[in-house]
Amino acid sequence: MSGYIIGIDQSTQGTKACLVDQDGRIVKRCDRAHKQIISDLGWVSHDPEEIYRNTLAIVRELIESTGVKEAELFGVGISNQRETTAVFRKDGSPAAPAIVWQCSRAKDIVAKMSEEIPGLADTVEEKTGIPFSPFFPAAKIRWFLENLPKEMPEPELSDLLFGTMDTYLLYRLTEGKSFKTDYSNASRTELMNIHTLSWDDELLSVFGIRKAALPEICDSNAYFGETTFGGFLKNPLPILSMMGDSHAALYAQGCHKRGMVKTTYGTGSSIMMNIGPGFQRSSCGLATSVAYAADGQVNYGLEGNINYTGAVISWLRDQMQLITSPADVEPLARLANPEDTTILVPAFTGLSAPHWANDARATITGMTRTTGKNELCKAALESIAYQITDILSAMEKDSGIRITELRVDGGPTRNAYLMQFQADLADCAVSVPDMEEFSALGVSFMAGKKAGIMDESVFSNCKRIIYQPEMTEEKRKEKKALWEEAIRRTL
Repeated sequence: MSGYIIGIDQSTQGTKACLVDQDGRIVKRCDRAHKQIISDLGWVSHDPEEIYRNTLAIVRELIESTGVKEAELFGVGISNQRETTAVFRKDGSPAAPAIVWQCSRAKDIVAKMSEEIPGLADTVEEKTGIPFSPFFPAAKIRWFLENLPKEMPEPELSDLLFGTMDTYLLYRLTEGKSFKTDYSNASRTELMNIHTLSWDDELLSVFGIRKAALPEICDSNAYFGETTFGGFLKNPLPILSMMGDSHAALYAQGCHKRGMVKTTYGTGSSIMMNIGPGFQRSSCGLATSVAYAADGQVNYGLEGNINYTGAVISWLRDQMQLITSPADVEPLARLANPEDTTILVPAFTGLSAPHWANDARATITGMTRTTGKNELCKAALESIAYQITDILSAMEKDSGIRITELRVDGGPTRNAYLMQFQADLADCAVSVPDMEEFSALGVSFMAGKKAGIMDESVFSNCKRIIYQPEMTEEKRKEKKALWEEAIRRTL
């Protein structure tokens, strides 16, 4: 009998449901976008109820369109958009729109707390492994606590629960029976002590958050509960895995050993290295989180996030109008003068890891009289690889590990020019798989192994194109020097 796992990826733009077979292949994918609620102040929110309804709808569509039988379904896995934070009542109803990870509405709270509590930023980073920032749930929950009391009485306020979107979906899918999260998501809240792997009493006190309002923290392959997807299934399915999306992609890419690295090329990029069972605080501008935890074994990860990778190509199309489609960039880059020295630093909203310069703005340097459209497109494309190489260099310094292979995923990986330049600049092999949707696959693989229908072979079933470095060391140093000079000017 065939066996399948339903992998749900609840991401920023929408929610996907994938039917994954025993060999780790996606048989069918269904997805549905949800509304991006943007206020006059630029605050970004999502409607948790809409996301829950979409989840039910796409799972129903997935099952009905494939004709898969209930007896062939062995479990569910859920990946999620990490720091997006929901507040909901014990009956499951949202108390307010969820605050999206990229929303900075809590920045004044962070600034005020940092001023009033000396050493707080260092305490947060020491205890959690990540910088004190409005982009993480701790400050977002504090924002809820300071604003929602104006709209609801005290008894109702004490009825509130908080969680990332995995927790919210789990709570709704299990009809309030399971209030849980996994270590990877908890490690991104700035409320879990990354050394003790539990909610930190001191941080909870600082932010004024009741421990009872936060979910139970579990292994990424725990038994999280059961769901009938709102009564659609006659028999409940077990939910056997939950992970943050970047962590799930690391797992699906087979990066299970210390020193293995994956990069997701999307609108932005997440670069994550598995550093094994021992915690290590970064000294080079990276964050340390729990990569994933399975069967009582925790693996930590060093991570750097970049705001503008695929978004640079969108800028070429939408603002500069130099291209009409992302597919135009590669042929234009190949037509460019290879000796042109133009460097684009896409700091449109500041520079993230490892530089952390929020006030930096984009710069273009090194142009000559012969620089034209082709050269600008080449510079934009290459800026993606430069930024990622900065993160990889920081990882090597922090870990002491020489990176020899970079496993990649995402739409821009279909650009052969970019992939070859990435291999040349980072001086390592770049491995491009023939599969997509690694976040959904990561939780599906973990759930499939838990259910006993998958084994380690699912990690090696995909075919890969390998790009090997071809650039001379002299040329590589010359390129990096141009980038480093451009960064200095940007800062």
